Amino acid sequence: MVINGDSLGFALSSRLERTFLELACKCDAVICCRVTPLQKADVVDLVKRNKKAVTLAVGDGANDVSMIKTAHIGVGISGQEGMQAVLSSDYSIGQFKYLERLLLVHGRWSYLRMCKFLRYFFYKNFAFTLTHFWFAFFCGYSAQSIFDEMSIAAYNLVFTSLPVLAMGVLDQDVDDEYSIKFPQLYLPGQFNRFFNMRIFIYSVLHGIFSSLVIFFVPFGAFSSEMAANGKDVGDLGVMEFTTFTALIIVVSGQMALDTSYWTAINHAFLWGSLAIYFVLCFVIYEALPSSFLSKRGGSLSQGVVLRSMQTPHFWFSILLVCTVLLLPVVLNRFLRLDFRPSFSDRLRCKRKMERHTPKEEVQHRPVIIRRSSTRRSQRDSLRSSYAFSYTQGFGDLILNGMLFN
Repeated sequence: MVINGDSLGFALSSRLERTFLELACKCDAVICCRVTPLQKADVVDLVKRNKKAVTLAVGDGANDVSMIKTAHIGVGISGQEGMQAVLSSDYSIGQFKYLERLLLVHGRWSYLRMCKFLRYFFYKNFAFTLTHFWFAFFCGYSAQSIFDEMSIAAYNLVFTSLPVLAMGVLDQDVDDEYSIKFPQLYLPGQFNRFFNMRIFIYSVLHGIFSSLVIFFVPFGAFSSEMAANGKDVGDLGVMEFTTFTALIIVVSGQMALDTSYWTAINHAFLWGSLAIYFVLCFVIYEALPSSFLSKRGGSLSQGVVLRSMQTPHFWFSILLVCTVLLLPVVLNRFLRLDFRPSFSDRLRCKRKMERHTPKEEVQHRPVIIRRSSTRRSQRDSLRSSYAFSYTQGFGDLILNGMLFN
């Protein structure tokens, strides 16, 4: 559809705007020419109000500012018409050709990373929070926490923050070359297939199930067991340390399984967070004096780390929790890759095969130069370009030889 500014003014009236929108949606493209800046913004606002779609506006001049501000996402192109569009936009590019990389590479990566970040964020916090809820049934609803104060404060701040930050910044399913080469990878983002209500409910249910396993496996291991000397195998402090350790390991393992693109930063943040957790536990509960722990008023006492690790129930609980929660995820990934791989999964496998396949030696064949059967003079073979002015009498400018001076 091609429509000029005068006709667009009638089409955007309250009586005809819905008809114009329905007709425009049936066309492959709509070209609005000779329109005012306000009409540009009205067209974007019409689609924004009536269609469940994310609008994007691209402009390079001051007359595009209102359109850029009206759209969900505004892209400004810095050019000869000034920087007004760039200053009013969300993203700025140097040339229009960079829009392809902005959308197909960086835009798709950003959407994928944000979806993974949200899924993991909901999962790890539901698994952490609901563990307190299950413990309330066995502590007489006395508001006693199953975790130590230090563990509660450092869970989201230290132990699980850096890995998800690295995934939200660096993760990618395929590289930039394949993202541009296969634009159909952009389609799942348009239909919001990576994070929707179904995936949100799955993340919540996954977190609930993980909290059940993380709490009840150590609780069952330490609740009714007795050592050879007649004493209990573990007290509340041992159970708390075992439960929180299982939580940290499972959440970190889930983070590792969700990461598609590994870098040195991902390895350092993920495994470094686990190392920091155990180092802090040994320093606080083994190296510091008991007087410091008594002043803190926590439920964990000095020596709880070594006492927990000396019991087989600790290692059995950690192993059983990891097996129940992580093994099904691993099996699901393998089965999905074998029977129902996505398009990005197939591209990743293709890229890995290309990297591991040795490059064949290129056979140097003689280059055949095709020539025309007719003879051409040397002057005709020279390539020339001409710049024409739109003033009258430009023929005299060519004929008088001024262009060749």
